[in-house]
Amino acid sequence: MQAEKVLLELIDSPECLSQCQLLLEQGTTSYAQLLAATCLSKLVSRTTPLPIEQRIDIRNYILNYVASQPKLAPFVIQALVQVIAKITKLGWFEVQKDQLIFRDIIADVKKFLQVDYSRPSAKHRKIATSFRDTSLKDILMLACSLLKELLAKPLNLQDQQQQSLAMHLLKLVLNCLNFDFIGNSADESADDLCTVQIPTNWRTIFLEPETLDLFFDLYHSLPPVLSQLALSCLVQFASTRRSLFSNPERAKYLGNLIKGVKRILENPQGLSDPGNYHEFCRFLARLKTNYQLGELVMVKDYSEVIRLIANFTITSLQHWEFAPNSVHYLLTLWQRMVASVPFVKSTEPHLLDTYAPEITKAYITSRLESVPVVIRDGLEDPLDDTATVFQQLEQLCTVSRCEYEKTCALLVQLFDQNAQNYQKLLHSSSRNPLEITVQEGRLAWLVYLVGTVVGGRLTYTSTDEHDAMDGELSCRVFQLISLMDAQLPRSSNEKVELAILWFLDQFRKTYVGDQLQRTSKVYARMSEVLGITDDNHVLETFMAKIVTNLKCWGRCEPVISRTLQFLNDLSVGYILLKKLVKIDAVKFMLQNHTSKHFPFLGVNDNYSLSDLRCRTTFYTALTRLLMVDLGEDEDEFENFMLPLTVSFETVTQIFNNSFKQEEAKRMLIGLARDLRGIAFALNTKTSYTMLFDWIYTSYLPILQRAIELWYREAACTTPILKLMAELLQNRSQRLNFDVSSPNGILLFREASKMICTYGNQILSLGTLSKDQVYPLKLKGISICYSALKSALCGNYVSFGVFKLYGDNHFDNVLQAFVKMLLSVSHSDLLQYRKLSQSYYPLLECLTQDHMSFITSLEPHVLMYILTSISEGLTALDTIVSSSCCASLDYVVTYLFKHIAKEGKKPVRCREISQDGQRLLHFMQQNPEVLQQMMSILMNTIIFEDCRNQWSVSRPLLGLILLNEKYFSELRASLITSQPDNKREVLDQCFRNLMEGVEQNLLVKNRDRFTQNMSVFRRDMADALRCEGATEASSLDMMS
Repeated sequence: MQAEKVLLELIDSPECLSQCQLLLEQGTTSYAQLLAATCLSKLVSRTTPLPIEQRIDIRNYILNYVASQPKLAPFVIQALVQVIAKITKLGWFEVQKDQLIFRDIIADVKKFLQVDYSRPSAKHRKIATSFRDTSLKDILMLACSLLKELLAKPLNLQDQQQQSLAMHLLKLVLNCLNFDFIGNSADESADDLCTVQIPTNWRTIFLEPETLDLFFDLYHSLPPVLSQLALSCLVQFASTRRSLFSNPERAKYLGNLIKGVKRILENPQGLSDPGNYHEFCRFLARLKTNYQLGELVMVKDYSEVIRLIANFTITSLQHWEFAPNSVHYLLTLWQRMVASVPFVKSTEPHLLDTYAPEITKAYITSRLESVPVVIRDGLEDPLDDTATVFQQLEQLCTVSRCEYEKTCALLVQLFDQNAQNYQKLLHSSSRNPLEITVQEGRLAWLVYLVGTVVGGRLTYTSTDEHDAMDGELSCRVFQLISLMDAQLPRSSNEKVELAILWFLDQFRKTYVGDQLQRTSKVYARMSEVLGITDDNHVLETFMAKIVTNLKCWGRCEPVISRTLQFLNDLSVGYILLKKLVKIDAVKFMLQNHTSKHFPFLGVNDNYSLSDLRCRTTFYTALTRLLMVDLGEDEDEFENFMLPLTVSFETVTQIFNNSFKQEEAKRMLIGLARDLRGIAFALNTKTSYTMLFDWIYTSYLPILQRAIELWYREAACTTPILKLMAELLQNRSQRLNFDVSSPNGILLFREASKMICTYGNQILSLGTLSKDQVYPLKLKGISICYSALKSALCGNYVSFGVFKLYGDNHFDNVLQAFVKMLLSVSHSDLLQYRKLSQSYYPLLECLTQDHMSFITSLEPHVLMYILTSISEGLTALDTIVSSSCCASLDYVVTYLFKHIAKEGKKPVRCREISQDGQRLLHFMQQNPEVLQQMMSILMNTIIFEDCRNQWSVSRPLLGLILLNEKYFSELRASLITSQPDNKREVLDQCFRNLMEGVEQNLLVKNRDRFTQNMSVFRRDMADALRCEGATEASSLDMMS
């Protein structure tokens, strides 16, 4: 903090530049030079820029300084280069004596385009586009020609200068190819889907075979630290957009790429380096991403290359411990190749039926062989990284369905062999724990693999013979389930259990459900071996397994949560529910959901508070099952709720007597989670009313007291607040009580008490540290806002009656909303996604139906709210920005209607509406508020990628009608900033925007404006598209 303060003081000092010069020239350490560079960087990045002459002096001084100081620390050079890059970038459009003076320096491309978020993104895009069109191609050609010169001379790999030159040139080429050509940066997590949008005027570079040959030659000539950069460039070359070439050109280009692949695989020495290996795997994956199988098979050496790639893949899979993250790219290649087989029209053989089974076999056998090595050497088990395993299995399921008979035969053989070995070990007198663990690890992999190939039926054309093979494989897993369950609870293996649950879920998706024909051949073999003749029998097996897991795995959170997720997935869908409720295991669960039978429902110190989360899932599924035959049977509902009734009575006694705080707290957390699950599943008015009658009188006061006592502990307050938010949700109109019922108002009063209690208590905590503010405060506030929004929008409470009968619960909760809001900074409102997604929809609801409350707020509160709307208008989250637009529209419409009404009344009987007058007075005192929001919306429409155009158009019309003078100023400012030849076009665009639009906010008039705005946005984009059309200042005008 102290260093930051000193830095800010130095930047604000009039002597800043001379001080920086002194530090650079006389500083005794590199850190003094870094401080000077940092100051200069912040100085040239200011929103109000330095004079042009001063920036030119700074730039020239730094260039001379770097040239004259060859021994500067790398981080100092980098910081100084950043200063030059910022000066160049931010002055890109600036003119002095009819010259674009900052364009004569080409700095590092990547640093040059590093986004500075303090300026509008449209400005960055314009600079980037101009840079692309004027300089980037020349940079690429220069870098390639220098690399050719480097390669033409004898390479001395010991020469550090030569190595450094080669590295920087390769990085420069890579940065050119990684450039964001169309202003739509690819998501880095979707690496395999990337297409490089090379500009059309670069075609000549890419059509020359020498370009690709250069980088393949560099790969073979350079040491690994540099050759992987050459491969990275080739990855981008392989990803070039298809439309850059004609069909013959594309075939020739692909032929050159494949020729290079063949050369690398015939000389694979370089691939022993992990960096080279990883980049080469990416390169192979990009080939199939960008080219069709029909094009690949037409390449001259396809048969030889596919053989080499298959052998390379098999070798890679066998060495499972080497660069495991690269396997993803190889499996992507084979998955996409196999998936394309049905669509290939070429007569040339694709040979995948020969090589795909070998790939599948290599994956399966290598994973089984890895198990003893992992266990004996104590290595990290690949099965622990379930995300990677599931991703690989998803890719393998497509590959395995090619020549499926071979895959099944292999799996049957391996499964039988390993299952027999496992049984022998279990019955052996000298049970060897290590050998048993190894065998269980292999069985876990085999169960995952069987689940994978069974699940692959959905992704590949299937036949009755394939279904019969699935039955053959599934039999073995169901037999293994019986074998494993027979050992419980004496011995168990978590990895095998998780694999079994994965298999059961894949089998459910494929062979159990509403769509499947009952005659599926999968059941033929299963009925012979296991007596499972149809999906009803399978459901019985599923439920028996679920009950067994819930009884015996109570202390293992991963198994319990996966089991409950499986139960939850089964309970979605009416036809399955009707079948499930007839099963004895389900009847048992509905009658015995207590900790005696299901230990995970117990409350003791062995469980962490987060382990109780899965209880919500359990009760959601259980209540869905209860609902099938519940109807209006209140006795059955009371019996179902009996375990929860007993728990609540116990908590009541603890509160009234000894008060064992920890035990009561744990019980209440569990109960809140259970009840939230139940409330979520009760989607009919009758069933919800039963729950309301059960909880309202007796148990809501206990939850209120818990909030008072434990407001500091988010682990306790969060489940209770979430329960209240769920109870307030009018899903499927379940809260539309009878006209004679006060239940809606009673429920809201309880919610009001809880929100007010929590709000007042949480504000007493004072200032919290950055890492504590969300879990201890903001999370609870966001749930309160979500709950309040559900109540206000639920249409089951007439809020006017509160004031009519002197009931202050509604006023209290609105005041609590304001208090909590003022304790949150604007930056936090947008920074925490859950908070912004609950606050802004709530604000939309308040501005829609409760404008009298909004207008009654103190000026500073109203300013806070309007500022939050203004900041939210530019949010990337469309939920937030759309809610802001709607809120602004309601405010503007309210104000416009008030002014219109006042204008129509005769002077002698003009009754001034106090609410409207207060708002009007506030806006007259602070005209910049609405003006700024109009600027933001116009900026969004003209310059930004507007994703919610309709939402933006609605408040904009009201803003224009209320601020016609300011709108004219904005319009004039934009038009005059453009070249003379564009002004008439832009003026016509603005005239067209308001054509046929009347001075009112009726729906018909709004719709007309929205249509006009759509045309306006397109026409403005066309008019401003050409080079240098918009000066920097015009864009800043809209910021």
